Amino acid sequence: MENLNEKVQNTLSMEGSILDAKLERRSFLQYAGAGAAIVALTAAGCKKDKVMIPTGVTLDFKDDFGVLNYAYALEQLEAAFYIKVASAPPSGFSTAERNYFNDIQYHEVAHREFFKNALGPAAIGGLEVDFSSINFTDRASVLGAAKAFEDLGVAAYNGAGVRLKTDAYIVIAGQIVSVEARHAAYVRDLIANGSFANSEVVDANGLDKAFTPDMVLSAASKYIKTKINVINL
Repeated sequence: MENLNEKVQNTLSMEGSILDAKLERRSFLQYAGAGAAIVALTAAGCKKDKVMIPTGVTLDFKDDFGVLNYAYALEQLEAAFYIKVASAPPSGFSTAERNYFNDIQYHEVAHREFFKNALGPAAIGGLEVDFSSINFTDRASVLGAAKAFEDLGVAAYNGAGVRLKTDAYIVIAGQIVSVEARHAAYVRDLIANGSFANSEVVDANGLDKAFTPDMVLSAASKYIKTKINVINL
């Protein structure tokens, strides 16, 4: 398997980086229409001659691959949410809000595809999401969900950064979390003006909060049908 660090370096040096360029409409429709397939990653273990095979996907935090797959899982969730919002925005959205959520959609799809392409064969499968608790026709419900996803995403990157060992991955994580924080600030201000960096997300030292992977996955489980197995955390 090609070295993942080399893949990331090659991606960073490519003209028109995926993190900077908007996806063309045709490409986006391909992503949106692909759907989320559940792929089982199996691991066999013996106990009294009985083979136990976990279902779902497995995040193995023993190395950088596990951390990047963790980020990939979260980006899958966010991309799926914003694709749904952009395809049929709430009637209460203003034109500016529709346009902005459309832009966020492109950012999240770009993040998702970056991790998928960089990880290659090491990438986990697609996650099946559950947005049944969100009323996509209601502005308040959509903004509340967006706030939850963005705040959680920022805290997740902040908490996982210390687990990365490769400088190139740390740089990428920093570039992505800064974009997620911009999203979070905007959505928060739409809900309550001036709340973009309040004490809910920024501590007394002026630092964004950081959540451990188990905290993040527990919060995200409400929106994910696919079972996520975690090892070496």
